Amino acid sequence: MTMISTPRVWIPDPEDVWKAAEIVKDYKEGEPVLHLKLEDETPLDYPVGPKANPLPFLRNPDILVGENDLTALSYLHEPAVLHNLKVRFLEPNHIYTYCGIVLVAINPYDQLHIYGEEVIRAYSGQNMGDMDPHIFAVAEEAYKQMARDERNQSIIVSGESGAGKTVSAKYAMRFFATVGGSANDTNVEEKVLASSPIMEAIGNAKTTRNDNSSRFGKYIQIGFSKHYNIIGANMRTYLLEKSRVVFQAEDERNYHIFYQLCASASLPEFKDLGLTSAEDFTFTSLGQNIFIEGVDDAEDFEKTREAFTLLGIKDVSQSSIFKVVASILHLGNIEISSERDGESCRVSRDDIHLQHFCRLLGVELQQMEHWLCHRKLVTSSETYVKNMSSQQAANARDALAKHIYARMFDWIVEHINNMLQTSSKQHSFIGVLDIYGFETFEINSFEQFCINYANEKLQQQFNSHVFKLEQAEYIKEQIPWTLIDFYDNQPCIDLIEARLGILDLLDEECKGTDQNWAQKLYKQNSSSAHFQKPRMSNTSFIIIHFADKVEYQCEGFLEKNRDTVYEEQINILKASQFQLVADLFSDKSDVAPPPKSSRVNVRSAKPTPKAPNKEHRKTVGHQFRSSLQLLMETLNATTPHYVRCIKPNDNKEAFSFDSRRAVQQLRACGVLETIRISAAGYPSRWTYPDFFNRYRVLLKKSDMTLADKKLVCKNLLETLIKEADMFQFGRTKIFFRAGQVAYLEKLRADRFRSACIQIQKTVRGWLARVRYRKIRRSAVTLQRYGRGFLARRLAEFLRLSRAALVCQKQYRMARDRRVYLRVRRAVVTIQAFTRGMFTRRIYREFLLHHKAMIIQRCVRGWLQRRKFRRARDAAITIQCGFRRVRAKRELKQLKIEARSAEHLKKLNSGMENKIVQLQRKMDDQSQEFRAQRDQLAVVNVSLGTEVKQLQKQLDQVRQQGGANQIASLQEELAKLQEDLQGAAADRKRLEEEHGTEKTGLQLRVEELERENSLLKSEKEEMNQKILQLTNTTQVDGSDASEREASLQTELDGERQRYQNLLKEFSRLEQRYENLKEEMSLSKFQPGHRRNPSNQSSLESDSNYTSISMSEVGDTEDAIQQLEDLGMEKAAMDISLFMKLQKRVRELEMERKRLQANVDKMEELAKRTETLQSSEPRSPISEQENADLAYNNLKRQELESENKKLKNDLNDLTKGIAERASRNDSSNELQDSYNLLLSQLKSANEELDARKEEVLILRTQIVSAAQLRENNQRIEENKVPELNNSSEPVDKDEALKAYHGLCESKKLLEAQLQSRERQHQDELEALHTQIELQRDDIEKKTELLNYTAGLSPEAQVEFSIGQEITRLTNDNLDLKEMVEKLEKNERKLKKQLRIYMKKVQEFEASQAVVESSRSRPELTRQVTVQRKEKDFEGMLEYHKEDEALLVKTLVTDIRPSTVSATVPCLPAYILFMCIRHADYINDDSKVESLLTATINAVKKVLKKNNEDFEMTSFWLANTSRLLHCLKQYSGDEAFMTQNTSKQNEHCLKNFDLAEYRQVLSDLSIQIYQQLIKVAEATIQPMIVSAMLESESIPSLAGVKPMGYRHRSSSMDTDAGGPASYTLQALIRQLGQFHAVMQEHGLDPEITGQVVRQLFHCINAVTLNNLLLRKDVCSWSTGMQLRYNTSQMEEWLRANNLYQSKAAATLEPVIQAAQLLQVKKKTTQDAEAICSLCTALSTQQIVKILNLYTPLNEFEERVTVSFIRNIQNRPQQRSDPPQLLMDTKHTFPVLFPYTPSALSLETLHIPASLCLDFLNRV
Repeated sequence: MTMISTPRVWIPDPEDVWKAAEIVKDYKEGEPVLHLKLEDETPLDYPVGPKANPLPFLRNPDILVGENDLTALSYLHEPAVLHNLKVRFLEPNHIYTYCGIVLVAINPYDQLHIYGEEVIRAYSGQNMGDMDPHIFAVAEEAYKQMARDERNQSIIVSGESGAGKTVSAKYAMRFFATVGGSANDTNVEEKVLASSPIMEAIGNAKTTRNDNSSRFGKYIQIGFSKHYNIIGANMRTYLLEKSRVVFQAEDERNYHIFYQLCASASLPEFKDLGLTSAEDFTFTSLGQNIFIEGVDDAEDFEKTREAFTLLGIKDVSQSSIFKVVASILHLGNIEISSERDGESCRVSRDDIHLQHFCRLLGVELQQMEHWLCHRKLVTSSETYVKNMSSQQAANARDALAKHIYARMFDWIVEHINNMLQTSSKQHSFIGVLDIYGFETFEINSFEQFCINYANEKLQQQFNSHVFKLEQAEYIKEQIPWTLIDFYDNQPCIDLIEARLGILDLLDEECKGTDQNWAQKLYKQNSSSAHFQKPRMSNTSFIIIHFADKVEYQCEGFLEKNRDTVYEEQINILKASQFQLVADLFSDKSDVAPPPKSSRVNVRSAKPTPKAPNKEHRKTVGHQFRSSLQLLMETLNATTPHYVRCIKPNDNKEAFSFDSRRAVQQLRACGVLETIRISAAGYPSRWTYPDFFNRYRVLLKKSDMTLADKKLVCKNLLETLIKEADMFQFGRTKIFFRAGQVAYLEKLRADRFRSACIQIQKTVRGWLARVRYRKIRRSAVTLQRYGRGFLARRLAEFLRLSRAALVCQKQYRMARDRRVYLRVRRAVVTIQAFTRGMFTRRIYREFLLHHKAMIIQRCVRGWLQRRKFRRARDAAITIQCGFRRVRAKRELKQLKIEARSAEHLKKLNSGMENKIVQLQRKMDDQSQEFRAQRDQLAVVNVSLGTEVKQLQKQLDQVRQQGGANQIASLQEELAKLQEDLQGAAADRKRLEEEHGTEKTGLQLRVEELERENSLLKSEKEEMNQKILQLTNTTQVDGSDASEREASLQTELDGERQRYQNLLKEFSRLEQRYENLKEEMSLSKFQPGHRRNPSNQSSLESDSNYTSISMSEVGDTEDAIQQLEDLGMEKAAMDISLFMKLQKRVRELEMERKRLQANVDKMEELAKRTETLQSSEPRSPISEQENADLAYNNLKRQELESENKKLKNDLNDLTKGIAERASRNDSSNELQDSYNLLLSQLKSANEELDARKEEVLILRTQIVSAAQLRENNQRIEENKVPELNNSSEPVDKDEALKAYHGLCESKKLLEAQLQSRERQHQDELEALHTQIELQRDDIEKKTELLNYTAGLSPEAQVEFSIGQEITRLTNDNLDLKEMVEKLEKNERKLKKQLRIYMKKVQEFEASQAVVESSRSRPELTRQVTVQRKEKDFEGMLEYHKEDEALLVKTLVTDIRPSTVSATVPCLPAYILFMCIRHADYINDDSKVESLLTATINAVKKVLKKNNEDFEMTSFWLANTSRLLHCLKQYSGDEAFMTQNTSKQNEHCLKNFDLAEYRQVLSDLSIQIYQQLIKVAEATIQPMIVSAMLESESIPSLAGVKPMGYRHRSSSMDTDAGGPASYTLQALIRQLGQFHAVMQEHGLDPEITGQVVRQLFHCINAVTLNNLLLRKDVCSWSTGMQLRYNTSQMEEWLRANNLYQSKAAATLEPVIQAAQLLQVKKKTTQDAEAICSLCTALSTQQIVKILNLYTPLNEFEERVTVSFIRNIQNRPQQRSDPPQLLMDTKHTFPVLFPYTPSALSLETLHIPASLCLDFLNRV
């Protein structure tokens, strides 16, 4: 045998048990020394030999280190197992590891977030090898095998004290309680979990090894029904450590219940227990430490009491239990004093603890005092009472305390079992065994003997089961196998339990001594190989157990086996006055039969050894052996699952691993025995596909062409491994001996290494060639540039030479030209001065002539003006006199007219005329100013022409040489200058006259302002009078408000009960989204385009456009906007808006008129009631019918008016939009367009307010009519009661009275709501007024600041313009108001005539209706309406056909029957029937149809709760019916997109808002069911499609997985679990999408469904990624990124990318990127933290810990890098849980989507058989 220098080995080490080393020199067989090198580079010569030191164990490759399953290791031995567990525990903090069928659990001594409900859900339904090791995987394996194999299961949890057995058993039961919850409301699973805190309180205690150590064994059977729901449970306990009640070692505690009760002693209900601190009692202070760090005993006691209550134990029984516990503490504090003789003792009657003990247990103080110090001896002839010494009495007292506690413990267990029992039949069960592990201490007594005896039995069963599984695996795979030798501990068991064994000898020696019993043991068992006698002791013995040698001390064995308690003390307790205490000590049979509810049929694997005689049956050893034998029979009749708990260290340090302690426990718990059995055969197992995918790199190209992968694998192995015994070919797997997988991994790594070398060689050659070509190109380039430089230098020299010649030529030319130009300039200057002198002389002459002419003209003008002023002054004097007389007359007339109503109109008309005159006068002055300016320009032009003429004449004179002409010209020029100065003076004078006129206008404007202020003061006085009137009316309505308040309280109660039935959050979210959608729709309403017909109606008689600033806003803000836009443009834009404002004001007037009519109707109703009180009343009077008809007609008229207004608004917005589109280039028009849009929005709000007021009036009219009817019915019902008061009230009459009260309640509720809305509107109006005043103040402040910066003249002009504009607007408002009043008067007169005509026609039609009521066929209310088309979109049906209608359209319909018709056809048909019921005003018919439809839909969905197509079909129809109720409700918020015909089809009589809410809730329920069905369909596909299928072929690698896919939960005979590809998942999503589209589901809802499904895919994928180490690799990250990209492409292809579904995949995408990025440096850590924003730090660390390289070329993530990620400060709020919530649902939103379908065009197919419906 030769060992080369590459292998790494394990060598023994006294501290770490095993130490790693590497062979540095080749070893040949026979050499005595093996040359090694340790990990710290220390050399070592390791001696080897055939007998002393065998060859060291080989180490596994690094790629196999940290595997989930120890059997996946290539080399299976102790150091490999220990190292793998240590690496998994310390580096990634994995506490669970598989070892074949055993789950090894290491106690972390820390809180881990791996036991949440999401983790349970992730492991539920998964195979055991598919997920990372976990206690939930074992529990799921047991649950699945129970359901599939119809066989009971057991989970055996064992380990040392402090290893975590109790916690593991608790989590297993939590898994069963979550997965197999009770089918009814019994909550059995909660009771099962509630038993844990109770058993921990009375059975757990603090030891030196564990703060919560279970001091008893228990086996809990959880019963399941045939549907595998928990129906009950049963608990068995074993060997309670009673000695702990009276004794605890140092730093240990008694049972938790004592300390919990002492910590709560201050509570009022525990005052009579007489308890104080636990330090004051002997039984709780022996350990000298009564506290546990981090544990609150008082808080734990509250949990214990809650658990008692949950299990149904009454408070009285709980109080009795606590009294028994307290009595035990008092019993331990009773002082026993020794007498002088030393043979007797006594107890003082005054002992307070004795008194408390007797009082709490209800026994006599005197008797208990006596029998605590005495005992009775019974012989065949006499009975003696013997004194006891103080020591004997203390022992008897302690035995009594232990007996009382043991009886109480059994009583609690029995009652817990009674509470967990069920009357239903148990189909199967799963047992959880939480039992002590193998124990060995310095002093081992009877308890350790029984514990180790139980572990011997369990180890025998474990070895047998593992051997059977190995054998079954070989047989199933059809490979030859030989008998595997394994350790059989039957001889050790026979030594203990066989005839004349240790237990038999112990029972026989009950009356002897421990020394005699020890001598019998030496004599009887000295020949046994498992029994030894210590050399230095005669009172102890040694048993060689399967785990270790244990030396037992014989002292106390007999006493503990007898468990002696004096009968006299028990008899006193039996006579207790408390029933529970008496029941505790009642006689019972030695072995109780099993409970009936368990019904466990067990079959013993081996006959039970019988007891030698009957007197031994009551010993503790005999009882323990019997219960252990029953336990083994139960376990043998079930399928066991093993959990081995390991304690990593004795110091309870978190994640600290002591190798010596771990190896000791691994040897004791049978894990290494499992490894040895596996290693003896073929431990490594590969399926053929996995082997082919992993090692196909070793194949030749010719072998790859074979289609049979099994044959390919055989050929490959026969080529690679020459020894045929090293592997076997099974039916589905290949079996390898130990070490062969490592050899194949070496060959695979060598092949990869050679391939890498080849690739490197090729790449390096290519790089060298590239470098050579680059250097060559560089040299050629350098040569080219050098030659070019020389050529360019020569060319530069030639170019400079030529340039020098050119410069010389140009210089000489410039020098000669400069001399020439200087001579020429001198000649020209002389000529110029000469010519100027002659010209100036001529100009002076012309100027003198011109001045003379100006003087003459001014003198003549002054004479004429003086004459004109004298004549004008005379005329003015005459006119003033005449006008004074006429003004006095007019003043008298005006004083008379000031008191008349026409004064305001005339005054404003006069103001308008004056303002117009002023404006015209200003225009005339401006025209005159412009004319003068033009005249001045003409004069300037004429002067210019004259100057030119004079210039010409001057030239002529110069030519002639005459000096006289020059002088005359100068004179003429002087005259012209004088004329120019005169013109300037005239201009200044005109400006002064204009200024004086301007000041006069300002004075006139001030007078107009004063008049306007007087008008405003009068208006305010009128408003104050109106407010006084309204206040008086409010005082009258205070009584009514009190009644409304009482009704409001009742209404609030009704609403509270209703709200408890719905999911409030989803409903509010849905309404919020609906309102948001409506607001978004209202922003994009079509515009209004003006035409000449409506434009002309907006013009006024004046020259300016009629601008009503009160309608626009009547604020300085609007005035400022108008000034910024310019008066003309603003007037043009606002004129478009005037039509809408007029309509709003008309609607306001109409509302006031209707309110007045309502008041008149109420007065008329009161009068008619007073008139008819003396006459017998008819059910419906003719007057009331006329009033109702009149109200209907008014309502119809108002609705038509609203429709007209809406149409005008639409036309207006269209026109504005078109005009803005045509004038986009103009910024001013764009600004005006924006201003007009803002005004339109305010007008829309005002329209909505008017609409609400009209609706309120309509409801008041209808409610008033209904109130009168109800009052009449109540009056009629009261008549027989008054006539015959002795008779009982009829049910029908009571029902009618109740309905009347309901109707009155609804009426008052509507009135209260209207009052609330009115109050809110008033508050909003006040707020808007305040805001307007603030804006007004701000604008005025800005205006003052602006005017302060202007010049005085600009300020005057600016103020005049502002005042003129304001006065003009006020005048136009008044004028328009007068015109509207006249128009409304004419309109009211016309409507009055129409209403009178319609009332007459209605009375005639009412008579026809009364005559036709006796007919059996359907009737419709005849109302006078305009002539409609033949079909109005309504369906008429008989009341008796309602059930058939619902059955046809809901119950029996199938989506396929209406697939070729209009989507959501049933919803349209049902709504058309509802429309007809509303049309005939039949409220009972509407209510009945809607209720029957909703109930039928619920029944159909309940029946088809797993049918996606049916659920989608009814979700679409329900939502469409809801949209129809909104679209045709008459609410303007839902009518914005309706056609005129659809608006005519709106509901007329009923408000179905409540049914809309019910349908909305139903839609949410259907949506949730749809999501549930879809998730249940795709959830089995997600993991296989997203993580396991190879979307990119040949990318994923395979690692050895040990027992993976060998789980017995997998149905291998049926071909294994179903495997899904990504395309299958996408096809399923496509089917869902196609079904929803076919049924006409709203796109928004479809997007939400897809988003929810994508969240489920993301959560399940990420959770599995976080719980599976085998998929955390680089190749899986590549596959996962590709899969998510395919999902995103599917979203884009189906136009669903905007549904936010892609965003839900972000965590998975980031997880895939995390698997692919570099993970080494600090920069990489920063990049990861910035990249993975959708992942929590805990998830990032978990993925990094799970990252597994698939070959040797990849590197593991270092611990330091992971710590760097953990220590990096994270600016994120991470959730505490590791996994995502797969059950999280996004809030569903149902946006309002109106239908464009016209109801009158709907076609009903004959296949629906709806012939009983009639078109209307």
